[in-house]
Amino acid sequence: MCDYSLHAVATRPAEVAETLVSTNFSTGTHGFASPDDPKVAVCLRPGTEIAFENDVQTDGMMFRKNIGVRLARFRQINLKQPYQHHDALEFSNGAIVLVTDLAAGQRATVLQLPASPIEERPQASQPAARHETANV
Repeated sequence: MCDYSLHAVATRPAEVAETLVSTNFSTGTHGFASPDDPKVAVCLRPGTEIAFENDVQTDGMMFRKNIGVRLARFRQINLKQPYQHHDALEFSNGAIVLVTDLAAGQRATVLQLPASPIEERPQASQPAARHETANV
């Protein structure tokens, strides 16, 4: 998914094994983009797993904060709050960080996308089972 604040930016879905870079878009929010096309936001689906090249850092008021790990799973949080950022990363150490709080310029590789939901196909109607009862 791409956060509501990226709806004014061109987007596309992530692909397995591609390299992403945390980017500050023209909307003022951070997200992911391809190093080859930094103006197009790359959207992740909940459950997507990524590995950063280095320990992840977030932007702070004055200093960057080091999360201390590299592996994360994309998820969405605070969905009942419509005008908040929802896109987040849950790291292997349990930390949850909003994507918009990531320091720009960090590179990550998409390790795995979540399974696509299986589409239900209408099944041919089955004749009702007949049960014979014995008259006693």
